[in-house]
Amino acid sequence: MNSTRAATIRRALRARGRVLDAGLTLTVGIIVAIMIHTSDEEYSRPPDARAYAIGVAMTLPLFLHRVRPIMALVLASAGLFVYYELDYPGIPPTAALALPFYSTVYAGHARWAVAVCVGFFSVGYVMVIREASDPLATMAAFLTHAAFAVTVMLLAEVVRNRRALAAETRERLRLAAEERELEAARRVAEDRVRIARELHDTVAHSMATIAVQAGSALHILDDRDEGARPALAAIRETSKQALKEMRATLGVLRSGADAGDRGPAGLDRLDALLEAVRAAGVPVDLQVTGTATALAPPADHAAYRILQESLTNVLRHAEPDVRVRVWMAYTGDGLDLEIVNNGGPGPGEHGQGQGHGLNGMRERALAIGGAFSAGPGPSGGFRVTARLPANPSPGNGPSGGGPSGRRADVPEGAS
Repeated sequence: MNSTRAATIRRALRARGRVLDAGLTLTVGIIVAIMIHTSDEEYSRPPDARAYAIGVAMTLPLFLHRVRPIMALVLASAGLFVYYELDYPGIPPTAALALPFYSTVYAGHARWAVAVCVGFFSVGYVMVIREASDPLATMAAFLTHAAFAVTVMLLAEVVRNRRALAAETRERLRLAAEERELEAARRVAEDRVRIARELHDTVAHSMATIAVQAGSALHILDDRDEGARPALAAIRETSKQALKEMRATLGVLRSGADAGDRGPAGLDRLDALLEAVRAAGVPVDLQVTGTATALAPPADHAAYRILQESLTNVLRHAEPDVRVRVWMAYTGDGLDLEIVNNGGPGPGEHGQGQGHGLNGMRERALAIGGAFSAGPGPSGGFRVTARLPANPSPGNGPSGGGPSGRRADVPEGAS
């Protein structure tokens, strides 16, 4: 698409250039014809049809001044020599030569322009003084035209240098921007490695220790402690799974690969998550409505993480004997989630701040074009709702409503 657009722009520019060149050629031709018609020298032959034909012939090469500047300059100069040699009334040579002089210098052929200028005026001066009686007056007239030609060439050189400088400046700015991007990427890579190292030295080691200690406790339990066995087994399995995901995350941080390359957690792990929460002593009632449809990986991962964070918040913040209801509604174009507990305040209601859990859930939902809300439930406890599209379109922002048909915007003060 970009190449087609660029080709169209180039064709349009070429067409506009040809129209401009044709207009300039026609203008110069009219000026030369007027000068031929108005010129009147005592010892010259009067202009006839051949004089006008030569005038047209010397201006036609100007149409090539953009693509063949040297050829246009040489042909225009030759046409003027023929016109002067046939003893027609003199016309200013710069009328036909100013444009090719400018184009030749602008194209980077200044030596050609200077050589033609010197040769043309030198030969023309010699041709004129053979019949003129005042060489100084003739030289003064020639110097006037030569000065005008030199001025045109100097102007072309100035414009050429300024445009070259502008192009060089743009290139330097582009290279500087690329260097800044490379430097930023290098710093990001260093930060990723540093974060991965810190996580490995703290969280990963701690999770490994928890898993080992839970396994050791299971081995030394006697028959009187059978009530603690499910909890320790849940601790061991949860810590092992968390350690596995932590190692995968560390690999992503170190390599800089896409997080999707490591197979992020999804709803296929929901049963294990619910069993772990139930083993911790919190009853969870799961209700699924609608026809289950496959979600895109980003939506599947976001749904699992929202459920995981919500249930973890129940374990951390809710009162004893709490019950949790999880509602998953497949709507055909996405998934609606509702997690409600009936046993006490949610995160941030103990006077300890909200932390990052609610913000993280909201960001996950909004990042894929979904919606999220969290706050006190209608009958106490805490309620989390989310609407996730089956095929995420980032940047759409929150839309629609939650599982209960209410708008899933984040309420004031409940992030």
